[in-house]
Amino acid sequence: MRVLLVGSGGREHALAWSFARSPSLSELHAAPGNPGIARHGECHPIRADDGEGLLALAGSLDVDLVVIGPETPLVGGVADVLRHAGVAVFGPSAAAAAIEGSKTFAKEVMTDAGVATARSLAVARPPCVVKADGLASGKGVHVCRSQDELDAALHAVSSLGGAVLVEELLDGPEVSLFAVCDGHDALPLPAAQDFKRAYDEDGGPNTGGMGSYAPVPGIGDADVAELVATVHRPVLAELARRGVAFVGLLYAGLMLTSKGPRVLEFNCRFGDPETQSILPLLDGDLLESLAAAARGELLGVPPAAADRAAVTVVLAAADYPRGEDRGSTITGVEDAEAAGALVFHAGTARQGDRLVTNGGRIVGVTGLGASVGDARTAAYAAASAVEFDGARSRGDIASEAAAGRTFPLST
Repeated sequence: MRVLLVGSGGREHALAWSFARSPSLSELHAAPGNPGIARHGECHPIRADDGEGLLALAGSLDVDLVVIGPETPLVGGVADVLRHAGVAVFGPSAAAAAIEGSKTFAKEVMTDAGVATARSLAVARPPCVVKADGLASGKGVHVCRSQDELDAALHAVSSLGGAVLVEELLDGPEVSLFAVCDGHDALPLPAAQDFKRAYDEDGGPNTGGMGSYAPVPGIGDADVAELVATVHRPVLAELARRGVAFVGLLYAGLMLTSKGPRVLEFNCRFGDPETQSILPLLDGDLLESLAAAARGELLGVPPAAADRAAVTVVLAAADYPRGEDRGSTITGVEDAEAAGALVFHAGTARQGDRLVTNGGRIVGVTGLGASVGDARTAAYAAASAVEFDGARSRGDIASEAAAGRTFPLST
């Protein structure tokens, strides 16, 4: 099939890498893409949020499927523009993408669906969590354990211009669980953990994600099936009851509390960088599953996951998440790949024959191994080969899992 992949980040590069391995793929196109994606298909200079431009491109290429990666075009209704013209799309409508676009809407859906989540608080007092209602690129959630942190969070979230939500602070490890959805059914992918804070030991501000790993020790296939049955499917059913079919990737961010799992948030797309750790574990044909979901005909078995682990280490600009870096030469990608790692481009560009920085998170380096520990060793060894001015990474990605910690559903 001919596929158009929308987006330009590390998530989209991981998807392109996965699609390129599918026997079903005949042509891969991306808009706008990046230098890593260009190794797998043809990139076109059309913005991810340009619905009419993407529609014209899809028509000129006669594509069989459009896969939309980022949340902003989904929340903005790009999938609707394409679907209304008869184009098959993997990605929810604007009405369904509100599960990420509005935390107030998500809370209402979870309440009506009977899905366990954090309690809303009428008064903001520490300890608590302050959230921006709308999209904030993974940076709109603030954990407040002191009054100073609360004051700073309220100022930061209020400056975004939308509604502000205050919730109880839940304690426990976090888990990301993705499910491919066709509007009524859900097929899970392996559970993952990501690392949102900028610095080691969860210090500093929230980011879009500084690393991830999968699978999560202690969460087996039966646990994943239980979570999908109690979290994803009730939400799908509630959305359908409201006349909103969710066709795409439903991502539940979960906190494993002493009282059981609680949903922290829903996202309407593949997570980044978790996708860079999850997709290399899949032996089955992910592209076929996405195409079946877009048709409303999900296959009954999720893409098979291999018995191995993956760890992704993000190399970011020196000032990320407050700033970005553009134009610095990147070296060592080929060396990292020669060592057996996967290097997913997140914020890169080409200037002549040079690969240069072009964003905040620059690349994600994914190592594979028989265990999380082996994968972690491979990821950090390969990441050390990639260099650019000011490059930095967290040094503790997957360290607890590699040391033998498990993460059961009830802590």
